[in-house]
This record gives sequence, C-alpha cells and structure tokens, in this order.
Amino acid sequence: MDSRGTGVLVLPDNRGLSGFYEQLTVRLAGQGYPALALDYFGRTAGVGYQDRGADFDHMSHLARLTRDGLYADFAAGIAHLRGPVGTRTTVSLGFCLGGRFAFLTAAPSFGLAGVIGLYGMPDTLFGAPGPTQLVGELTAPVLGLFGGADEGIPPELVAGFEAALAGAGLPHGIVTYPGAPHGFFELDRPEYAVAQADAWRRILAFIDEPENVTKAV
Repeated sequence: MDSRGTGVLVLPDNRGLSGFYEQLTVRLAGQGYPALALDYFGRTAGVGYQDRGADFDHMSHLARLTRDGLYADFAAGIAHLRGPVGTRTTVSLGFCLGGRFAFLTAAPSFGLAGVIGLYGMPDTLFGAPGPTQLVGELTAPVLGLFGGADEGIPPELVAGFEAALAGAGLPHGIVTYPGAPHGFFELDRPEYAVAQADAWRRILAFIDEPENVTKAV
C-alpha cells in the first residue's frame, strides 16, 4: 500500500454510513492515506448499511447511541488503522454529528495526531456539553471548517469555540466559508465547488502536518 504513514478515521454525519463516505475513503486512499469509515448503527441495526433502504429510521438508532459504545467504536477503528493497516499516526475527519465527534476525539485517550471537523456543533447539544465546554480535556490539534450560512451553527458559536481553543492554548485553525450552508462539502451543487476544493486542500494539508495547523489555514 502506498501510504504516507497517516491513517484517517472518517466519522459520518447523523444519517450514518453512506456511499458518500465509502467514496471519501477511496479518495483519501488515492492520496496515500488509508481510511476507515465508521457505521454508528452497526450495533443496533446490524451490519450491511446498503440493505437498510430509503425508509431506514436513522433517528431511532441515533437515540440508542451511547457514549461508551461510540468511544469503543472510535478506539476500535483507530486500533485497526494502527494495527492491521500499519499506519504510524492517525487523524479523525468528521462531518456534522461526526464533526462534533471528531473534535471530541482530540482527547488524549484516543492518541490522535490531529482532528478535523466539518460543520460539527461545538457547543452544548441537547443538554450535553460540547467541545467548547470540554476544551480543557482536549490535546490534539484541531481544524474546524464551517459554513457561514449554516443556520444551525451561528457565527457566535464558531467564535466561541475558537476563543475556547485559543484560551486553552490548543493548536487550531478555524475556517468559515461565507455563504456556504451546513453540509456544503457533500452537496452536488456547482456554486459550492470552490469552497469544496478549498476545504479538500486544507484537509490534505492538515493530514500531512497536523502539528503545523497554520499551514491549513
């Protein structure tokens, strides 16, 4: 395998594993980065996401996720990249809910070289503290990419997250794309092609050198 030695743990959005994330792992592998995408619902819906169909009720399975189960799955994915795949370092790359999860995997227990979150809610969500509140427990460099027109994550929450990261002395880079909505990276719409290309460039730059996050911003 033509690997640069860094593996990528891909954390999908709240709908779970889909063809987009399979294609993303292939795209990352094409750049020399072995990648593994998690299926959050494998514990409750069974393996084989392709068989779930368009009427799959992902919300009911979201409600059954547990912190212990998720963290065990994150750790297992990281261990697979490090063990059987043989990567020297690992970063996480998450989207939406997975972006929030990615920020949280900056905790030292996961041993990641860095974390990348695209439009991940950084603040309190359904009463649970987010990366902004838990920043004191995080140690890995953070790259956060957000949409300026994301109604669910207003600019003040992004600014609060950046201020918390700075206050904690955590290496970080925060980029906001003006006019881009939530989920812009996954949208097949030409008006977001420039933002998508720029985000991809920053993602690859960060994977190459997460300790020098300023190169990605």
